Amino acid sequence: MPHTEIGGHRLSLSNLDKVLYPATGFTKGEAIHYYASVADAVLPHLDGRPLSFLRFPDGVEGEKFFTKHVPPGTPSWVTRRKISVVSKEPLHQVLIQDEATLVWAANLAALELHTPQWQADHQAKADRLVFDLDPGEGADILDCRTIADWLRRRTAEDGITLLPKTSGSKGLHLVAPLERTPSDKVSAYAKKLAQEAEAELPDQAVSKMAKDLRGGKVFVDWSQNNQAKTTAAPYTLRAKRRPTVSTPVTWEELAAAKKPEDLVFLASDLPTRLEKHGDLLAPLLHPDDHGATGRAGKDDKSTKGAKGGKGGKGRSIRGRVPQ
Repeated sequence: MPHTEIGGHRLSLSNLDKVLYPATGFTKGEAIHYYASVADAVLPHLDGRPLSFLRFPDGVEGEKFFTKHVPPGTPSWVTRRKISVVSKEPLHQVLIQDEATLVWAANLAALELHTPQWQADHQAKADRLVFDLDPGEGADILDCRTIADWLRRRTAEDGITLLPKTSGSKGLHLVAPLERTPSDKVSAYAKKLAQEAEAELPDQAVSKMAKDLRGGKVFVDWSQNNQAKTTAAPYTLRAKRRPTVSTPVTWEELAAAKKPEDLVFLASDLPTRLEKHGDLLAPLLHPDDHGATGRAGKDDKSTKGAKGGKGGKGRSIRGRVPQ
């Protein structure tokens, strides 16, 4: 069994040739390599946040395992925290604080990494606002753009700056940095704006989850602001037919897209893209406001691309949810 050493931790790597994405032949070894290659970008976005894993040990066409608890056999050096705001009983969850833990998770075939909008040191105090724009049958990511533009203008009226990223599936995520705010207040604000979007764009947007309402429209999912909910992290792989990635994009890229495929990014695209653009979501990070687990305050590598690319787009300007 091959081994590697990262940050003083020795890891055993298994089944590197196992194909996890049969349609493309993308292997577990390639998934591990992907996460190692984008570690500088992804780690600051995971910093201090309890992880929910989607594991696919038999590949994306096999059974999946949704894991919140610390998996059996987790090395002692992996950071873990007691989380008391997502279920009736407290649970212990993993925090991915370094490259060794990121590679360890990838070796478990934890292809998808999902995080809440708050950090473990500030449970149920959101520092991010998120909208998940999910196109229904007959709609696609290009249809998300009208709703995204509307939400961008609407939140700007309240001093909140939305940043876009692809979901890595078929939709679009809009994320904004916030002053820490109770999750229930953020969720209520997001719901209010989703309802406003539906009222303003009744033929294009829907704010209710019922699937029979979504045909040809975009569901403005505000519920991921709930303290118990999570969102696909920036740069996570997605368990789709191809190894797609939830990728930050510019508003200009969104506007210029001619077809949905223009907004599909694969694992192989990301290292070069990070070299060119840096981390387009760097404004979400708070290097001047980190807690005990704060990696970003120690070494803000997120403002560089993978292995030393261009800088990000500036320091965080955190919005405040209206009272």
